[in-house]
This record gives sequence, C-alpha cells and structure tokens, in this order.
Amino acid sequence: MGANDLQQAITLHRPAKPVAAKATDRWSVKAVQALFDKPFMALLFEAQTVHRQHFPAGDIELATLLSVKTGGCPENCGYCPQSAEFDTGVKAQKLMEVEEVVRAAQAAKDAGATRFCMGAAWRAPKDRDVEKVAVLVEAVKGLGMQTCATLGMLEPHHAHQLKAAGLDYYNHNLDTAPEYYTDVVDTRTYQDRLDTLAHVRSAGISVCCGGIVGMGEAPVHRAGLIAQLANLNPYPESVPINSLVRVPGTPLADSEPVDPFDFVRMIAVARITMPTARVRLSAGRQQMGDAVQALCFMAGANSIFYGDKLLVTGNPDVEADTVLLRKLGLDARQVQEQEKGCAA
Repeated sequence: MGANDLQQAITLHRPAKPVAAKATDRWSVKAVQALFDKPFMALLFEAQTVHRQHFPAGDIELATLLSVKTGGCPENCGYCPQSAEFDTGVKAQKLMEVEEVVRAAQAAKDAGATRFCMGAAWRAPKDRDVEKVAVLVEAVKGLGMQTCATLGMLEPHHAHQLKAAGLDYYNHNLDTAPEYYTDVVDTRTYQDRLDTLAHVRSAGISVCCGGIVGMGEAPVHRAGLIAQLANLNPYPESVPINSLVRVPGTPLADSEPVDPFDFVRMIAVARITMPTARVRLSAGRQQMGDAVQALCFMAGANSIFYGDKLLVTGNPDVEADTVLLRKLGLDARQVQEQEKGCAA
C-alpha cells in the first residue's frame, strides 16, 4: 500500500476563516481549566461536535517538515537538541542548497503532503539568511505546495520579504504559559515571541503557533498556554501540539512522560477554543501508538507531520501513517485556501 493511495478522491474546500476574538469572548485561564476538568468522554464528545461543525468528516492535512539548517542555535531552550549549549550529538550544518530542498519537497508531495515546512536553527536570521530562505520558499511554492518556515525571531522587514517570496505560514511556537516560560528558556522573552507573531500577521502571513506538553509544567500552565493561543487576535490558523521528545543531553531529558489521556485532553481543548484552526498532532507521535493517535483525531486533531523525521527527531514513517489513516477512515485532501494568499 503506497502513500499515494490516500489521494483517491481529491476534494477542494475552503476552510473557515479564524475568528477574531472580541473583548467579551476572551478565554480566561479559569474557563480553559474548566474544559480540562470535564469528564474525559464528555470533553471528547464536545470537541468532536465542534470539529464536525467546521471541517468535513475524515478530513486531514498532511504536512512535512525539513530542517534546512541544523544545529548551532545560541538559544538555550531546554527541550531542543539543536542548542549549541547542550551536548546532544547534533552537529551544526550550513543552510541546504536549493536543489536539495526542492528534491525533498517533491518527495514529500509525491508521498501526499500538501504543506512543506522549512526549519532553520537560528535565534534570529540575518538579512542575508532571509534572502536565501526566500529563494527556497519560491522554489517550493513553484511545486504547487503550501509553504511554511520556522526561522526564529523575525523583524518586520523580514516578514514582508518572506511574504513577497510566497510564504503562506510562519511557525513560531509559544511553547508554554508565560509564567512557566523562563523555566524552559531564558535567552529570550515571551514578549519576543509575541512580537514576531505580530510582525508575521502584519505582513499578511498566516500563523502556525502552538506549544509543547511534558516539560514539567503544571495543569494550570497547559490551560495558560491554550488561553494565550486562543486569545491571539485572530487565533492561529495552525496549532501544533507537541509531546516532548526527551533527548539525552538536554535539560528536560529526564522529564516525566505525559499521561496519554492528558495529551488527548490538550488536543480537545485546543479544538474547542480554536474551532476553525488546523490542530496538528506533532512531535511525539512515534511514542504514542495507534490507539492514542486515534483518540487525538477523535478529539479534533486534523493535521499531522508526515514523514520519517521532525527536524532532528524521529517520526512515524509514511507507510505506517498510510495504514493508520486508512484504518481510521481519514482522507488526505488538497486544501484550497483563497484567503490571505494561501494557495494550495
């Protein structure tokens, strides 16, 4: 069974636009926590009900992530094997050549992916770096794929330059709640993250922004992260929810694994509070198993990173994903996004 078998019936549909938050509609941490505290089955039922109101049954987006510039990052994010401060065996590499990236993007497209994300381990790219990435964006866009990039903190002119090159999405995760953020990283501030998101929005690029579960945070911090995301105006078009991949050599390598049901709750609450977003089941899928992933899809996840690697950590392979999606009756669909310049 091949990955292309997923493409039997290609359906074009226009997803609903993210809803701009009104002052009276803001999610408090207390209100989000109340969702987390619901009985598990009731929460899943509510999340699936919300999901069905905004997306076709069985719809799932396949995205592929490629590290185009690996290692050597000066940040000290406690979860990241690409930090220059930690001895994780990841060696710093130069930015990949255009031809290499195009080959990887074409392979991803051939395997069924519709969005291609390029990640570079920078704190903040320089002008010359953005110029080179813009060329990569143009090349991948030429294949007919949606483009996404995650390059660190951006200045306003960088965001506009990437938009001009055809960038559809920019990924910049908040990681966790603001009050827990300095327990994870102290080489930048939470406001730095929010500023980059504002620059991306101002340039007309759609936002991909989520967080990580399993970094030693308390339940209130998970509620705080969701509240931050849901109260962005508008909330992100894509919300990746990651389960910490514990990498030896990083400060968080010995963190307690996340209870699978708690992770499913995270997906469900993200779906309820951000009903029109693509909620992406991201890092950590390799450790979840099919049953937990199925619960995540039931809870409203409708996007996955597809391929054998997530930056520098493992991911379920394409064939395994193909089999699982078929078992669950989920279909990979081409998504035509006409707003904000996001063309499939």
